[in-house]
Amino acid sequence: MVIRKQVNERMSRIVEYSGVIYLAGIVSDDKDLDIKGQAQRVLAMAEERLAEAGSNKDHILRAEIFVKDIARDFAGFNEVWDAWVSKEQPPARACVEANMASSNTLVEIIFTAVKSRIL
Repeated sequence: MVIRKQVNERMSRIVEYSGVIYLAGIVSDDKDLDIKGQAQRVLAMAEERLAEAGSNKDHILRAEIFVKDIARDFAGFNEVWDAWVSKEQPPARACVEANMASSNTLVEIIFTAVKSRIL
């Protein structure tokens, strides 16, 4: 059975199937922040969504990271990521430069995780 949460007419922000959780791309809700601030907001929002789905950052399988200007922002993003990511259970990760849907979005992340507990 597929479970969908935070659904609107365009997408589901959280989808679960067979204990695997797929999060839609997450961008900061404060676009005035620099890369570090936007990264911190995205990671905090990810933790909230993972918790809603019955998981946490220790159960992330994969992170797909899109940075608007990788030459400018890669080091700053990694500083925030390295402080946040599980050292014991780090996910597979890709980080690429990409155009964004809005000019002031600096980072977007897509996560895939598993449930931390079977209900």
